Amino acid sequence: MTQCTLCPRKCRVNRSETTGFCGMGNTPKLARAALHFWEEPCISGTRGSGALFFSGCTLRCCYCQNHSLSHEGHGKEISVERLAEIFQSLYEQGAHNLNFVTGTPFVPQILEALAIYKPPIPIVWNCGGYESLDTLKMLEGTVDIYLPDIKHVSPRLSALCAKAPDYFEVASAALSEMCRQTGTPIYDDSGIMQKGTLIRHLILPGCTQDSMQVLNFIAEKLPKGTPVALMRQYTPQPFCTVKGLDRPITDTEYHRVLNHFEMLGLSGYTQEKTSSDTAFTPAFDFTGV
Repeated sequence: MTQCTLCPRKCRVNRSETTGFCGMGNTPKLARAALHFWEEPCISGTRGSGALFFSGCTLRCCYCQNHSLSHEGHGKEISVERLAEIFQSLYEQGAHNLNFVTGTPFVPQILEALAIYKPPIPIVWNCGGYESLDTLKMLEGTVDIYLPDIKHVSPRLSALCAKAPDYFEVASAALSEMCRQTGTPIYDDSGIMQKGTLIRHLILPGCTQDSMQVLNFIAEKLPKGTPVALMRQYTPQPFCTVKGLDRPITDTEYHRVLNHFEMLGLSGYTQEKTSSDTAFTPAFDFTGV
């Protein structure tokens, strides 16, 4: 890619010679490819989601649980042909779906690999919500399920936490496009999602007002019935220096946002307090790569 514009930052760098914001070159880079059982029940099911954890990211979330991938570029470079082999391996292991985690820096390579081998299971695009509309249109017809975050409304909070003051402007348009592409959610007889958009929101400590604004957007601007995963799994990270983010959320904070979620008539998934634990972060040890 000689002038990369895959993400909203539009760095326009030649990634065969240098790197832009994501820190990635032209070769796919993975840290893990394995069955993953810690997604929402309609994604992980009983057999697991075939999760491929890519290196690099279009954001710099200061609280990222996958910090070694998103900030440090940890991973192993592989060929497009090897990527296709991994797809087949995950399918043969019984994965309910292929789950591309932060794959945006490698959209052309992923599409090329899927042209070599595309298993007869749903394709999941698992991302931070900060996506270019042009890139989403490249994925239309290939991606069956979008699994985006919507993190913040406040430009100040987005700049401070993710180095993207335009985060909400970009993500709100991206989520609308995802919902347009996938339509009304479809599930199989076992409750496993086959098509649709499932939105995630992580509640941050001290930021309940912003969380409620996020939920207002979902309720007012996205199709009625769009499922939402309201997450309380925020885990303080030692590398995060932003004031106030050095603690888990309190029960009071969680229930304040949960009550608003219910008042708006939203549906989907909520989390137990025990979800705030580093044990739920997988080992990025090149398993399956």
